[in-house]
This record gives sequence, C-alpha cells and structure tokens, in this order.
Amino acid sequence: MPHAIRIYQNGGPEQLKWEPVEVGAPGPGEVLVRNTAIGLNYIDTYHRSGLYPLPMPLTLGSEGAGVVEAVGLKVKDFKIGDRVAYAQPIGAYAEVLLRPAARLVKIPAGIKDETAAAMMLKGMTAWYLCRRTYRVKKGDTIVVHAAAGGVGQILCQWAKHLGATVIGTVGSDAKAVLAKKAGCRHIIVTSREKVSERVKAITKGKGVPVVYDGVGKDTFMESLDCLAPLGMMVSFGNASGAVPPVNIGILAQKGSLFLTRPTLVNYTASREDLLTAARELFAVVKKGAVKIAVNQRYPLSEAAQAHRDLESRKTTGSTVLIP
Repeated sequence: MPHAIRIYQNGGPEQLKWEPVEVGAPGPGEVLVRNTAIGLNYIDTYHRSGLYPLPMPLTLGSEGAGVVEAVGLKVKDFKIGDRVAYAQPIGAYAEVLLRPAARLVKIPAGIKDETAAAMMLKGMTAWYLCRRTYRVKKGDTIVVHAAAGGVGQILCQWAKHLGATVIGTVGSDAKAVLAKKAGCRHIIVTSREKVSERVKAITKGKGVPVVYDGVGKDTFMESLDCLAPLGMMVSFGNASGAVPPVNIGILAQKGSLFLTRPTLVNYTASREDLLTAARELFAVVKKGAVKIAVNQRYPLSEAAQAHRDLESRKTTGSTVLIP
C-alpha cells in the first residue's frame, strides 16, 4: 500500500505522520500520478501550523512531479506514462495520488522531474509577481526580500532577464553569495543594514516602483519606506509571521501607494492562465535565463526534519522530498 505524510491536528513538525493510505482509481476528469519528486514550500508550514486553516486530517504539499499511471473518463490531454507536474490542489506529500487533470501540465523534454517539482509553485509565483502583479520592465529597479530563498532566487533571475536592476535582501553573508549569483546587483544584509536607507541611497532618493515581500511582519513597514510615490507593495508571504493590522491612511502618507496580497490560486484559476504560467516558466528555465537550484533533498518519510530545517532558515534555494 502506498504511503503519505498525514497530519491530524495543527502544530509543529512532530505532527507529520508517515502512514499507509488507500488511493482509489481515478474518477472522471482525474489522473493517478506516482510522484517522483515533491516540492517543499513555506506555505506547507502555514498549513501545518494552522496559520492557514484547512480541514483535518490532511495530506500536506502543493507541488510535485511524477508519471501518469492511470486516467479517468473524459481525460483527453494525458495518457499513461506522461511526465507531469502540478502546483495545487493540496495533497502532494504522497507516493501516489489522484490529481484533477485540469491542474496538471506536461513536463517538456529537457527538464528533470526534480527541477519541475521544485519550481512549479515557486516558479509560477515568480511568474505572476513579475509578469502580472507588477509587470517588470527594462530599466526598473526593484526590491526582492529573501533573495536567497526559493521564490527569491527565481524572481531575481527572471527580473534581471527582463532588464531590471535587482536589490535583494538577505539575512547573512552566506546568503548574499547566493543572491549575487541569482542576479542581484545590490545586496542588503538585513542583520546590519537598514533596508530603506540603502534603497534610498541606491536610487538617489527616488525609491523603487515595486517591493516584493514574502517575509511579512518583520519587513512590512520597511518595505513601504522603500517605495517611490505610486509604488506597489506586493506582500505575498509571511515567513516572519502575519502582518499586523494596518491603518490604510499610511499608504496616502507615504505617496499614494498601492498594496496587494496576491496568491497563485487566483492568478492560475483558469486552465488558460495555468498553461501560460507553466509555458513561460519552462521557457525561461530551458533557455538558462532562470536556473532552479535544488539545494536540499530529503526522503519523503523525513518531511518533519525538512520542515524544521526550512523554518530554522537552514535551507537555501529549493528543497525536494523524494518518495
């Protein structure tokens, strides 16, 4: 019988249980996938802890890659043996699982399963951030927080490819090396530098048109101070905790700023948008403009340790779980 990581109540990594599960035959519009690699993401810890509540019991995980083993009725786009990848719905921490065909994409030749598993959620997040939420263009100077993280490294490379000057923030000198490699022209080490002061110095007092902030509570106010008038604050994650309530009048005081809290679910809600995101992501990876750094690998059965290392900021780039 195949195994999966299950949780029965919210809490720490110790709640992750490795246990056998029954997986039925695919129904209409479904595909049975045997995972070959599963992506680890910070949002997995939010689902585990209860920051983003979900019904219990629960199989965690939002992205993965694998091989089609069976298809249900009315599935026309996939056949047994196809290499496929997905980001959402939840349930990826499993050896075998059922996926809605509408949320699957084929992995093109030249991209490994591990790479696909490591980039679907993070890579398509980077896609909507720089191609939809704020469309980065040549000549822009932008700020990317946690530039050495999974989304950060992809976003920095993509923005540089689009012609932007990237200012990346990191927490240590070791991570500064990774941010530099990812295309950051300027790097701010937050443990010893004030971000907004450095950004204003780099931009000669103008500020930037957009800040991409996946850190949350610890960086939110500093991010607003980095923006030029009419700039956009993109708060897309809470690695340091949820942003506390904000008086929206501060957006007026700081220059008629825009604030958005986007999610991948909304930006890939339609099949057309999902395929566009995947196509553009695969294209920049295949041409080498964006390199996916899979820096950590754990057996799926050791997902709890992977969570501990992720939350302790011990990981860099992308991490995959191997069934």
